[in-house]
Amino acid sequence: MASHIGKLPVTIPAGVEVKIDGQSFTAKGAKGTDSYEIPEGITAQVEGNEIILVPADDLRPTRAKHGLARSIVASMVKGVHEGYAKTLDIIGTGYRAQAKGKGIEFSLGYSHTITVEPPEGIEFELPNPNQVIVKGIDKQAVGQCAANIRKLRAPEPYKGKGIKYSDERILRKAGKAGK
Repeated sequence: MASHIGKLPVTIPAGVEVKIDGQSFTAKGAKGTDSYEIPEGITAQVEGNEIILVPADDLRPTRAKHGLARSIVASMVKGVHEGYAKTLDIIGTGYRAQAKGKGIEFSLGYSHTITVEPPEGIEFELPNPNQVIVKGIDKQAVGQCAANIRKLRAPEPYKGKGIKYSDERILRKAGKAGK
């Protein structure tokens, strides 16, 4: 038995350059360059316009790493070609975001404003004061940065106020019944 995900080849789109040097994998595309250290026991090969990852043995830890490595390589190739973005909506009276240099300043109902600076390789876009778009080539970094912003004021279940992902549904609760 081999990893179901690991067996799948990764297609290299036009405009993406791939370099494999031992266990080091580098992808270069229109959006930038990203590199990854492939785990021991897994080898990567380029055949035509596809990347194939081959495990050295069929042990359980190797199978797990095989699937993980393939998923990370596929995410990197997509990231340098198209990039990743997560959209956050800010809901609530007086809750807003505004650009401050490269970072964002949030007014979220606290006694102070909160300033968030983008990590390396991440950029913010503010189409309006109630929406933030987190962009980058690293899928994990984009998701983590968006999660950190959401955590500043997570949506509450009664009125739905807070910061939520644009595709997220907030389960609403009924308020307490009056007499």
